[in-house]
Amino acid sequence: MDLAVIGAGVMGSWTAYLARQGGRTVALLDAYGAGHPRATSGDETRLTRAAHGGDALYTRWSRQSLETWRRFADERGVRLFVPSGLLWFAHREGAFEAESIATFDAQVVPYERLEPDELRRRWPQLGVSDGMRFALYEPEGGVLMARQGCREVVAAFAELGGSFDCSVARPARTDGRRLLEIATTGHGTMSAGQFVFACGPWLPRLFPDLLWDVIRVTKQDVVLVGPAAGDRRFHAEAVPAWADYDAGYYGVPAIDDHGFKVGPDRYGPLFDPSNGERVVDAESIRLARAYLRRRFPDLSQAPVVETRVCQYETTRDAHFLIAQHPDWDNVWLVGGGSGHGYKHGPRIGEYVLARLDGVPEGDQDGDDERRFRIGPRSPGSAARTGGDEMARAWELF
Repeated sequence: MDLAVIGAGVMGSWTAYLARQGGRTVALLDAYGAGHPRATSGDETRLTRAAHGGDALYTRWSRQSLETWRRFADERGVRLFVPSGLLWFAHREGAFEAESIATFDAQVVPYERLEPDELRRRWPQLGVSDGMRFALYEPEGGVLMARQGCREVVAAFAELGGSFDCSVARPARTDGRRLLEIATTGHGTMSAGQFVFACGPWLPRLFPDLLWDVIRVTKQDVVLVGPAAGDRRFHAEAVPAWADYDAGYYGVPAIDDHGFKVGPDRYGPLFDPSNGERVVDAESIRLARAYLRRRFPDLSQAPVVETRVCQYETTRDAHFLIAQHPDWDNVWLVGGGSGHGYKHGPRIGEYVLARLDGVPEGDQDGDDERRFRIGPRSPGSAARTGGDEMARAWELF
C-alpha cells in the first residue's frame, strides 16, 4: 500500500481520491463512515466564499476549490453546489469586508458593494436599519452540500479501485523515524509507505502529547427555522447565503425545503466528538432568534424545525494544520478546519499530495510551512467569521 489516509471528512477524502486518481494504491479509513453526523464535514450544508479579509491565499484556494467542486459534481451528475450568492453585512468601514474588497480588486474577483437602500430594494426581506454601513456581495459564493459531497468523493475514490473501510485506526509499529503500521479494528494491522491522519476533531485524541494544546474541539449549535406555508422568500432562489463577521453569525437559505439555517459563530464548550450529545442548548435558540429579529424580522417567530450540533476543531490562529509529524518522516497531520475548512477541501488535497511528494507548491506566497505548522502559533483571527471573538475565547480554555 502506497498511502493510508485515516479520516474520510473533506480533507481526507479529497486527499485519498486525488492520490488514487494519480496512480497510488490507497486505503481510506474512517471510524464511523463517510458523511456521518459526528464528523465536522457531516452536516447538510457549508458556505463557500472567497472573502477572507486580506488573506489572498485563502481567497485563491476557495475559488480554485469551488471550480473543482463544480467540475466534480458535473462529472458525477449530482448537485453539490447551490449558487445562491453570498452577502457579508458590514457594520464599519475599514474592517474585514473592506479588507476583502481590496483583496478582490488585487485578485480580480467579482463583487458588489451594496448600500442599505440597494439591499432593501433587492431583498426586502432583509432588516438593514440597525446601523449597517454596507454589504459585500459575492455573486460566485453560495452553498456546498457537505454530507453528500463527502459521500460522493468517497464513492468516486472506491470506483477508481481505492479501498475504503469503516474502522478505527491508531499508530502501531515504528522503525526509527518511520511509522510502519497502523492498528485497525477491522483488519488488525495495516502497513503503508506513507500515512495521512486527517481525523478532524479526533486528531488531538490520537496525538495528545503533540496536539492537545494546538487544536480545540468545541460544540457548535445550529438552528433551522421554518418559513410560513407558501413563503418562498427565504429559500435559496430568493435570498443569498450570508455572514456577519462582527456579529459572529452566518446562515444558509432554505434548500431542498429544509429550514433557514442560522449559526452563532462563536466558541461553544469543549466537546467530545465521539460521545457528546448532539442536542442544542436553549441559549443557542435564543441567540438565533435575537439575530433574526435584527436581520430577518419576518422569521423571528418562525418555529424551529431542525437543529444540528456540529463542532469546530480550531487552531489558535484559525489556520489549518498541514504538517509532517516531528518524529516520523512518512506521517502527515492534516486538520484544524477551524470553521472555514470545508470549502477548501479539494485544494487541501492537492496541497497535501504535493507535500507528500516533496514538491514545492508555488502558490503559497512563501509562507505555507509557517502558517500550517504545528506550532508555535499566536492568537489571531485568520479569515473566519467571528475570528476576533474566537481569538479571545481561546484563552478561556
